[in-house]
Amino acid sequence: MRYAYYTLLFAVVLTVSVMGFRGLRSTQPPIEVFPDMDRQARYKPQAASKFFADGRTDRPKVAGTVPRGRSETGAADPLFLAADDARYHGKAADGSFVRGFPVEVSETMIKRGQDRYAIYCAPCHGALGDGNGITKRYGMVATPTYHDDRLRQMAEGELFNTITHGKNTMMSYGDKLAPDERWAVVAYVRALQRAHHATINDVPLEKRGELK
Repeated sequence: MRYAYYTLLFAVVLTVSVMGFRGLRSTQPPIEVFPDMDRQARYKPQAASKFFADGRTDRPKVAGTVPRGRSETGAADPLFLAADDARYHGKAADGSFVRGFPVEVSETMIKRGQDRYAIYCAPCHGALGDGNGITKRYGMVATPTYHDDRLRQMAEGELFNTITHGKNTMMSYGDKLAPDERWAVVAYVRALQRAHHATINDVPLEKRGELK
């Protein structure tokens, strides 16, 4: 029982000691068990340095470097500034949605679009673009098919804009797909639409023998 009293007394003294010094100022640095690199040697801007031969902490830029957003000639970089409205916003100079593609369409591009489509679009729109994705089994019945006339006739720039900003219950994918990847997805959607409404006359003669 005596040890219990000693323990209680120690706890009271410790508590009073700790609480009693709260809010007091001290000229001594606090005791740090784990400083976590809070204070370490570092250079201040425009300060002197004995390490470098010129005695300066500020280092000159490496020869040939240019500021971000500028080309080597000093002109503004359209890629950085997204200055091409058609490529980066899907819109023409008058604000209307562009028709066609402001980037080169190639087999490599379409395959990239197929890859991105399978990841981000197929769960809702289906592998064939018919709106029969996996989410339909869980109650999302409003996903449109790409094969109706409204979406077949929609400008490519509007499809790009929808991918960028989302629409209705569709979320934005502008933070997940780079602009050229969005155009690749649009190109693949056009390929799905073309395939859905294709006829035997769309197949080259030398390829028809491969059809099943």
